[in-house]
Amino acid sequence: MKEITQSLRLSPSEIPNRIYGVENWAGGYFGVSEQGSLTVHPTRNPLMGVEVISLVQTLLQRRVAPPFLLRFPQILDTQIKELHEAFRNSIAEYNYGARHRGVYPMKVNQKRSVVERLMAAGHRYEYGLEVGTKAELAAALTLTIHPNALLICNGVKDRRYLEWAMLSKKIGKNPVLVMEEVSDLNKISEVSTALGIHPNLGIRVRVFSRGAGKWEESGGETSKFGINTIQLLDCLRLAADQGLARYLKMLHFHIGSQITDIRRIKNAIKEAARVYAKVYKMGFPTEYLNVGGGLGVDYDGSRTASDCSVNYSMQEFANDIVYTINEICQSENVPPPTIVTESGRAVAAHHAIFITNVIRTLNPGLGGSEINPSKVDSEVVREMMDIHKDINPKNFREYYHDALQHREELQSLFNLGYLNLQNRAQGEWLFWQICRKAIKFSRSMKERPEEFIDLENILASKYICNFSVFQSAPDSWALDQLFPIVPITRLTEEPTERATLCDITCDSDGQIDKFVDLRDVKQALELHGVNSEPYYLAIFLVGAYQESLGMNHNLLGSANEAHFLVDDSGRPHIDKVIRGESLGQVLASAGYTSQDLMESFRRMGQNAEAQLKISAEDREAFCESYRSALESYTYLED
Repeated sequence: MKEITQSLRLSPSEIPNRIYGVENWAGGYFGVSEQGSLTVHPTRNPLMGVEVISLVQTLLQRRVAPPFLLRFPQILDTQIKELHEAFRNSIAEYNYGARHRGVYPMKVNQKRSVVERLMAAGHRYEYGLEVGTKAELAAALTLTIHPNALLICNGVKDRRYLEWAMLSKKIGKNPVLVMEEVSDLNKISEVSTALGIHPNLGIRVRVFSRGAGKWEESGGETSKFGINTIQLLDCLRLAADQGLARYLKMLHFHIGSQITDIRRIKNAIKEAARVYAKVYKMGFPTEYLNVGGGLGVDYDGSRTASDCSVNYSMQEFANDIVYTINEICQSENVPPPTIVTESGRAVAAHHAIFITNVIRTLNPGLGGSEINPSKVDSEVVREMMDIHKDINPKNFREYYHDALQHREELQSLFNLGYLNLQNRAQGEWLFWQICRKAIKFSRSMKERPEEFIDLENILASKYICNFSVFQSAPDSWALDQLFPIVPITRLTEEPTERATLCDITCDSDGQIDKFVDLRDVKQALELHGVNSEPYYLAIFLVGAYQESLGMNHNLLGSANEAHFLVDDSGRPHIDKVIRGESLGQVLASAGYTSQDLMESFRRMGQNAEAQLKISAEDREAFCESYRSALESYTYLED
């Protein structure tokens, strides 16, 4: 684990990468200026960087308050291009006899602005969409996509879902209805006959292989997705009996999200390709082999198979898929299928960063002032004063353990009524000062004892930040997902604090206490002391899933949002600003409409006025203040 003392040996230019690992996880999209400010490079051009603090200041000038979600749509363009070019390179290198078709899974981020930008960027590649519910399908039907792009319909389907999917052919869509179970075929056949439409069909098949990482249970033979090989044979027979075999166009496989280990991908693709070849030989000439999602994001920059990283690049991902399928098809003497991928996380994660301002800091055990020995009337406190005075690099372990014993004695005496509150406060102050000295001395040890590492984590400052973990980084709370977190200024200045981040919800889980590190998971983040100047922190790689999963815990709503574009001369431009949810909007989602709230508040004011508790002027002022509050931001505004 890094210690603050290590940063003292770093030059200013080394601090951003050695402490925060910016160059490891940024993917070329983020950097640090010579002045120590975080920069964003939406097109990966290192000469076209914009300081994030300048974007924040622009929003503040427009009276847009933090926290903010900043979007950089050009990053979506770049990621789409990189994905498709990676597969084009692989197809050319291995002389693959078919093509690649990408689709975007809407569940990753359903925001219209995000999906529309992806469809526009992917139009030249015939980039399509994957939906898993009726609501996602309803949204997809209104979006402009390439006429040849696939609209893959996954998930459990009722009659309305099937009707909409089939009728979408008449408005220029190219749907593929993926069957999740054998009985789906009968439902599809019934609706197809009633509408007189024969849709293209797919079958989702479970493979024995599965991914690695937090989501590995979503793949494998016990997955909730798809059918096993026994059921596959039943489905194929039923399709043949009903004359639907010629409409069977796709075999679909899912081995998990955020697959961390490239070997797992190879094994799963090998199995999927073999299933495709056998099905083709049985007389079902399927056209598409959908290998699902799984292309991961290197959240911690370690490029390993850890839960928050991946040990491969996008090009390596494409190479292994194309090479493996090609090899199997050649050995089985079957034509290669069109490869379909549903890589949403890797496409969307980088494009959004969340900015929060630090409200205040809490330092455990700090406060008070030096103790006047003449005013100490407790023996145990005097003994702790001696420890505090005499502790040094040679005796600190022994003296620290003595302080622990004295602290227990202090607590016992207080509980028995033998100490007053002043004695207890004096003892507590001394104990934490002794702890801080012991931590300082322990850093010089070649093999630092674990107890002092744990003690340092306990004594980490708490930075209270203006946001909700549950709304803006829910995977941090739910899955211990690591997101890179970095101050947006002062990055060439030595950090002096070790801190965890606490949000403004009244929930003990509303905190982030695990942080990105190249070789480990840090229990505290190196930060700067907060002075009179605003101090902002950026949470990166939140463009995938976080908005879809965010919740209004404690009725804290969505944050203010701004979309920035950078022109060819490197100047930033605001594309749009979307105000975050107001109190009234969030309350309405819980059943409290603004109209009902205002009417109830007016009645309460009228009753108070009738009882002579307030004047008519006070009542009007209170009602106006309440109305204004309902229109205000759910986060702290000053």
